[in-house]
Amino acid sequence: MGDKGTLLETGRFAQPADISQSTDRDETGEAAEEARQRLAAEAGDAEAMSVLGAMLLRRGDLDGAEPWLRAATAAGDRAAANNLGVLLHQRGYADEAAGWWRIAAVAGSAAAAHALGRHHRERGDEPAAEYWLRQSAEQGHALGAYALADLLEHRSDAGAERWMRAAAERGHREAAYRLARTLDRRAEAEECRTAREDRPTGREDRSGARDQHKDGHDKDGRDKDGHDKDGRDQGKGDKTVPPGEAGTDGGSRVPVAEEAEQWYRQAAARGHRRAALHLGAILERRGDLKEAGRWYLTSAKDGEPRAACALGFLLRDAGDTESAAVWWLRAAQDGDGNAANALGALHAERGETQTAERWYRAAMDAGDVNGAYNLGLLCAEQDRTAQAEQWYRRAAYAGHREAANALAILLLQVGDAAGAEPWFSKAAEAGSVDAAFNLGILYAGRGTGKDAADALVWYERAAAAGHTEAALQVAIARLREGDERAAERHLRQAAGGGSAEAAYRLAAVLDARRPPAPAHELGEPAREKSECEEWYERAASQGHRRAQVRVGMLAAARGDVVEAARWYREAAEAGSRNGAFNLGLLLAREGSEPEAALWWTRAADAGHGRAALRLALVYARRGELAEGQRWADRAVSLGPAEVAERAARLRDALREELSA
Repeated sequence: MGDKGTLLETGRFAQPADISQSTDRDETGEAAEEARQRLAAEAGDAEAMSVLGAMLLRRGDLDGAEPWLRAATAAGDRAAANNLGVLLHQRGYADEAAGWWRIAAVAGSAAAAHALGRHHRERGDEPAAEYWLRQSAEQGHALGAYALADLLEHRSDAGAERWMRAAAERGHREAAYRLARTLDRRAEAEECRTAREDRPTGREDRSGARDQHKDGHDKDGRDKDGHDKDGRDQGKGDKTVPPGEAGTDGGSRVPVAEEAEQWYRQAAARGHRRAALHLGAILERRGDLKEAGRWYLTSAKDGEPRAACALGFLLRDAGDTESAAVWWLRAAQDGDGNAANALGALHAERGETQTAERWYRAAMDAGDVNGAYNLGLLCAEQDRTAQAEQWYRRAAYAGHREAANALAILLLQVGDAAGAEPWFSKAAEAGSVDAAFNLGILYAGRGTGKDAADALVWYERAAAAGHTEAALQVAIARLREGDERAAERHLRQAAGGGSAEAAYRLAAVLDARRPPAPAHELGEPAREKSECEEWYERAASQGHRRAQVRVGMLAAARGDVVEAARWYREAAEAGSRNGAFNLGLLLAREGSEPEAALWWTRAADAGHGRAALRLALVYARRGELAEGQRWADRAVSLGPAEVAERAARLRDALREELSA
């Protein structure tokens, strides 16, 4: 073994090369270089001894490397001392290795200081670890800066980011990735804070599962730069880089999200598969699908199952289902539950229920609770109620809020309202908008004052999260209370969300406010439609029968008989008795009384008293007194009071004439 005292006394620590020769030479070139270094080493050249030892160490020839490293160390070569420590550590002599690392580190080897710091951290001596890692980092050693940042981050020390940034700037790809993750989380927090300030009520984040990436480690047991996890350098030296000021960009401040993307991009460009995954997700959210697909593909080819899954979704959205299935299969076989669920859904759509069930079970086995929920949906579609309930319960107990909601609906359908209520509550409290609405329906159906108030609370919660039908229910409640402004606000929300009933009710509220329209003179330009007419028409176009009748009435008031007849007919054919009655009036006015009578008959049979009275008058004029009397009797029974009174007089007159 080389003498440590001799090593310190030689003064040979200014040797330039702690780093071995380039590793990209072919085998012949390496063999020639090794032969050249061996000749120089045998001639007593300490630097050649050090380089030769490093070459043999890197190749795994520990027995061949040790004598040369000891000889170079004895001659005062600090790179040899560092690499001798690496060799001894690999042989299991950790304490002896630390001794040589200390000697090399004191002599100025940043690589040795890094290795010594890692050695102390593994033994739980964090103060000593921090001291040596800081020595390495301040000399510009990328691994030292990264290890120091990792230590400080573990202690939640604010200085961690500075050193993580320093390591990233010196080319450490895992540091670049972790710095990007830190900045990404900060950007998300700022976005959430801004959203809360801008929208106090908030909306539920319902983004797809494929964008929720988690951090992990490569399965090969090595860190992302290809170094052994103990972080020691094999045959590498002290390539000094001025430490500089970490955390500065030398210019204007870059937005946090943009800076995060830049670091993801740098790490991904150096082959970091998780960085490529996150970069792909950022680009996908931005709409740059082509570049997102390239990074997903890069990450997936490097063995990242989440990227393969995300690539599958991208291909499916582009219409290439077959290629999507290939990547989902690859991801699912690597244990990605989301991909297994996607395969299950794909086979379910094709009617291949057994295969779908197999993949849903695979998702569940992979720890994805969606697998159990999807199994429940599959069983429910096949009327396998007992099994559906079993899977819903499994997912619900695991915290799946939509499974809890589905379980509650299933229990409600079989008459178990008492069993349904707690599951609705659990799902609603967990943030399920549908469950909040369903809980409102459950309370509203009980009819008591307290239950009605509780129902309104849940309707309001669902409406605040964007539930259309819940907003309609809140609006109806506010209209009953006389709070027209609050009702209008919720009606606009529900109507904007596609509710035909809300559009009709909103139009009615606006209609009641507007002054009477002036009579339309012949030749006068048609006036623009009011907002209430636009809402009536929106509801009518969605099939709302009362809105269709109202639009027909507005068209008739404008003198547009054709438009009025179209809307009346559409309402009548959908079962509206008012539509049928009004269509009959329009046809009678145009001279088509026989056809009008057909529509009045339909309206009267549906319980329309005025239509029955009109039919009684038609038959009386035709001389069919008995038929006229029959319809007059019907009108009396249907009402309303004014119609019943007129129909009674007509009936009595027809009776007298028949008895004369």
